[in-house]
Order: sequence, then C-alpha cells, then structure tokens
Amino acid sequence: MKIVSIALVAGAILWSANATAARPDTRAMTCAETQALIQSRHAAVLTTGPNTYDRFVRQYGNECDWPEVPMSISVPTRDGHCHVYRCEEPVLDFPD
Repeated sequence: MKIVSIALVAGAILWSANATAARPDTRAMTCAETQALIQSRHAAVLTTGPNTYDRFVRQYGNECDWPEVPMSISVPTRDGHCHVYRCEEPVLDFPD
C-alpha cells in the first residue's frame, strides 16, 4: 500500500511539472504573438512570470461568466508590455 501511495505522489508531481511546461509563456512571445494566440483560442491560460499564470480572453466574446467582463491588463512579453484581457468583475463607482 505504501508503494502505491508513493507512486501516486510521484505521478502527481510529474503531471504538474509537465502541465506547467506545456503552458505558453508570454515572456517568450512578442505582444502580437500573445494577442494572436488568445484570439485564435478565444481564451488561453498563459504563464506571465516565474510563479504566475492567468486566463486571458479576447475582448469581444462570451468567455467570461456573468457578472465578469473582459478588463484590460498589461502582461510582460519579449518586446515589452502588452495589453490583453482577463475576466474581472467591473468596479461600479456610483456618485454619493
């Protein structure tokens, strides 16, 4: 039983490492490549730093769950910072 547990833990660690390696990294792409990837997939999970990743969506579409909407943010790319969209709840600023 102990061997099975060790094998399952080792398998989970390997799967996690492979899943991270398979995720595209914005820092290795140009801004145009990053935006084209998101547009072609409609939504994509991309690495943005050594320990960070997020899900990015195209500006117009239905990839966000209500009440979230596509909000512009900047991510690092090979040629500088790039504006892309991720789903966030809009901040409503009502006058007093």
